[in-house]
Amino acid sequence: MITFLFWGSLLLLFYIYIGYPILVRLLSAKQKPVAKDEGYLPKISILIAAYNEEKDIEHTIRNKIALDYPRELMEILVVSDESTDRTDALVEALASEAPFPIRLIRQTPRQGKTAGLNLIAPLASGEILVFSDANSLYEPDALRKLVRNFADPEVGYVTGKMIYANPDGSVVGDGCSAYMRYENWLREKETRIGSVVGVDGGIDAIRARLFKQLNADQLPDFVQPLKVNEQGYRVIYEPEAVLKELALDDSGREFRMRVRVSLRALWALHDMKQLLNPFHYGLFAVQLISHKLLRYLAFIPLLWLAFTNLLLLEEGGIYTLFFFGQVAFYLLAWLGRRYDDEKNRPFYLTLPYYFCLLNLASAHAAWRYVRGEKQVIWAPRVG
Repeated sequence: MITFLFWGSLLLLFYIYIGYPILVRLLSAKQKPVAKDEGYLPKISILIAAYNEEKDIEHTIRNKIALDYPRELMEILVVSDESTDRTDALVEALASEAPFPIRLIRQTPRQGKTAGLNLIAPLASGEILVFSDANSLYEPDALRKLVRNFADPEVGYVTGKMIYANPDGSVVGDGCSAYMRYENWLREKETRIGSVVGVDGGIDAIRARLFKQLNADQLPDFVQPLKVNEQGYRVIYEPEAVLKELALDDSGREFRMRVRVSLRALWALHDMKQLLNPFHYGLFAVQLISHKLLRYLAFIPLLWLAFTNLLLLEEGGIYTLFFFGQVAFYLLAWLGRRYDDEKNRPFYLTLPYYFCLLNLASAHAAWRYVRGEKQVIWAPRVG
């Protein structure tokens, strides 16, 4: 039984991190192309939810104003979630000088991002709704790259490519960036077979008529695209629509953010559990189980692998090799955590460290999920 648990855990982990990407790569050989049209320019509404964002909101809005898109086809709606700093005043000042409409809607009492988007989405006049975080900076052609995909009537939701950057704009070469490269590769392959099962949230677009009101505790970056897929439309990845977002420079904040995202994602899977049925949703259900559910629960086979490996040590041979391999991996992760200069942390320390951080965050989130906890509001870039 112990031997079965050891090899079963190992095979499951292999499938989660290597087997599923291989499966997607093989399936993507038969592509389902997107009928893009560079000349397709619908009216768009950019939606931004903000809470105490005086540090970033002006830079973000000026970034949107400078984008390469017809001014007469743009508007920005900002929902201030009962901000107590200068966020509202900054937005109103920009609205007075902008070349297209910018509207500020104040949400009181504070109810979180999802409730804020529920509030302003019905007020938007655009055919396409674009979701931006309050600190998301788009490349000049990002909007055109996003919306060209909606020329295909089967496409209902498009997510762009997020790149983590340093304050000077340079790309971060750490585990966070490596993780996003892995995720973006998967999204590219998943798009070729139909739909992706994960989006960025900071550079997303949806057909306005497909937008659904969500519960305040639901994760809009996850549930909204799932509901689009449920309505029979594709959710796709557009790698040429690029945003740069500052990477968190503190492991504690990164951990809290990952716990929050994982907890809300677990509840999203709970709420949308009907999509996990492969008999009704076919390949997409397999994708959702493999890419999301199993990924968030990967800490379980990791624990079983370590525990059963200890029990099998006396048998020597390959079990001894696996044991010292695991010890070495977690030692590298520990060294990565203690490395003083995070910006120059070697890759062989970064990858084990970030892998462990993600799985520890998932384990903590799962414990909170089991206890019935939900998280609706949070402080920006704090967790």
